[in-house]
Amino acid sequence: MDFNKNIFNKNCFDNVDLNFYYGVISMFIGRKEELDTLNTIYQKNGFDMVVMYGRRRIGKSTLLAEFIKDKKAIFFTATKVGADRNLELMSRQTAAVLDPSVINVSFPTVEDLFDFITARMTDEKLIIVIDELPYWAEKDEALLSIIQKYIDTSWLESNLMLILCGSALSFMEDKVLSEKSPVFGRRTAQIKLEAFDYLEAAEFVPNYTYEEKAICYGVTGGVAKYLSLFDPDKSLDDNIKEQFFNKAGYLFDETRNLLTQEFNDITPVNNVIERIASGSVALNIIADKVHEKEATVTYTLKKLMSVGLVDKKLCITEEKNKKKVQYILKDHMFRFWYSFIPQAYSLIELGAGASYYDAAVKPKLHTYMSYVFEDMCRYYTLKAGVNGTFGTFITSVGNWWGNEVLTDSTGKKYQQTADIDVVGISDIDKTFVVGECKFRNENADKNVYDTLVRRSNIITSRYSLKKLLIFSLGGFTKWFDECDDERLMLIGLKDMYEEV
Repeated sequence: MDFNKNIFNKNCFDNVDLNFYYGVISMFIGRKEELDTLNTIYQKNGFDMVVMYGRRRIGKSTLLAEFIKDKKAIFFTATKVGADRNLELMSRQTAAVLDPSVINVSFPTVEDLFDFITARMTDEKLIIVIDELPYWAEKDEALLSIIQKYIDTSWLESNLMLILCGSALSFMEDKVLSEKSPVFGRRTAQIKLEAFDYLEAAEFVPNYTYEEKAICYGVTGGVAKYLSLFDPDKSLDDNIKEQFFNKAGYLFDETRNLLTQEFNDITPVNNVIERIASGSVALNIIADKVHEKEATVTYTLKKLMSVGLVDKKLCITEEKNKKKVQYILKDHMFRFWYSFIPQAYSLIELGAGASYYDAAVKPKLHTYMSYVFEDMCRYYTLKAGVNGTFGTFITSVGNWWGNEVLTDSTGKKYQQTADIDVVGISDIDKTFVVGECKFRNENADKNVYDTLVRRSNIITSRYSLKKLLIFSLGGFTKWFDECDDERLMLIGLKDMYEEV
């Protein structure tokens, strides 16, 4: 791949891993919609500002580097080195692009740097990327105000595309995008980069079976960096062993590394993540398990949500019911790691990780994947629902949990907890679809259908049932050949990958 040498000058990238830019970008996968958005903005004349944000490892820098390829651009990545050092480093990179004759220049103030840029602007489109903006802006509270001043006084009439990017979600939302931000109202677009969905993740391992692609998605969470570590020419088992169950593997200690980057004290966040990964999803239960007050755990949960690791899930038909709240790990890789690595840490250190995986992890992969599969099925339902597959336009998808009343063989009524894996709602015509998900190597049978029909009757009467969906890895029994329920749709893993 050819690069503009002015942009990727080694002298001005002394704080950036050049292997990242020269290696990973040559295998750029996905992000078509985001690239199209950036290129559409780039084709316009005049000033534009784009705000991009998303959790670490999600692929923001890779996307931006792919976008500026063969374009005139200043690409600066801030680091935790203080305001003065970041100014010095950006000064070098700016000079390398705009005036290489003064490559060692160092500007005393941000205003001097921006004056230098402004004086050398031409009719040719210029892109300025400030990646990991929070590292710099947190140490220089005036930075955003200075950017706002130059936008309003010098850059609005220029042919400039400014991109502000960061991994600290709370900072980007509160300090850059909110009404209180100095640059509020100046942005042309904002892009929140999320993990790849299961379909996009499959592009990293094109020769895997559908089941292997699903598991690959389930252990990486669709995070770009983690997916890029999987060698498509190696088996799924070998990739998992190499990355997770090998003390030299990137993902062996990734959770600790990432938490250390985000938090000064990782003990409370680690304790909360452990509880959620083990199935404790209610605030009071988490607090009880970690032996902390609910207010303390709430504070920790908010911090985890601010960096994109935890999400707050509401029961889809009762979103105003504050008692029906669950906290889940948004990152499937974290869930996989906490499910299997802690208890095997010593074995992995001794070099026995591969054997442990074969004996203790691989037999449990389908059980682990049950939650991931539900997530995949909800995504499929939303996408298929938008495409009209169910004869109704699905506007939201989630799951439902609560209680159901049953009758035993003696006629006595009793109550038990119940959940519905997939609930897709159309607020347009007040209809809904429900689904049950089975990621196991056996056929789904009549019992699955009966349970789904029974539980579908619990959903609020404000909506009418449109479709019954049964998702199954292992296929379906012959009983379904005789079932004449026109509402029923049977969906295999192949359908989920080929028919969306």
